[in-house]
Amino acid sequence: MDTVRILAVDDHEMTTLGYKYILEDSDFTDFNVKVEIAKSFDSGKNKIEFSKRSIPYDIILLDIQLFSPESKDQRTGIDLGIIARQEVPNSKIVFMSSYSDNYRINNIFKTVNPDGYMVKSEIDEMSLKAMVETIMNNSAYYTAIALAAIRRRMSSDIVIDEQDQKILYHLSQGIHTRDIAPLIGSANTTVEGRKRQLKALFEIKNGNDLALINEAKNRGFL
Repeated sequence: MDTVRILAVDDHEMTTLGYKYILEDSDFTDFNVKVEIAKSFDSGKNKIEFSKRSIPYDIILLDIQLFSPESKDQRTGIDLGIIARQEVPNSKIVFMSSYSDNYRINNIFKTVNPDGYMVKSEIDEMSLKAMVETIMNNSAYYTAIALAAIRRRMSSDIVIDEQDQKILYHLSQGIHTRDIAPLIGSANTTVEGRKRQLKALFEIKNGNDLALINEAKNRGFL
């Protein structure tokens, strides 16, 4: 029987051990599963690069945040996903994250275009097994929250650029307009101008920033 090789990268060891124990103990019809664990960006990167020279992983499971809040190393699972796409393009990439907002999910699909996305609050034994079976059948797998975010974004006929997307995201985090400008490398007047354009694009009349945020959420941008 064939063996499906999986790499699980997460800075919380209990999480990856959970994936390992569940998947290796599950009964699959056509294959067995072997899960390797990496607890940091560097460890994951090394394993991915080594697999390129030996046997690439069938599936790579990536958390987004791979560092503690006080860490100076801010490299994320998204960065690791980009590397994996370049180094082992035939490996399937699935993000396993607690982040469920449209902004992060859509950003990941723009930069990495993963084969799946699972919101951690929706992960259980059945969904883990279903994910592996689906991915190995060359289909994408998303948990319900992730799929809803993707559908909301796809249903919108409005296209905005990355700067506008960042402005909306920072506003939704409660950051004042004057503090957004240095975060995106623009002047305050530019941010204000883009906000006015977004309100016009979303057909918001005489609305404040909250109205802009709510409409962006309704349209799947946040």
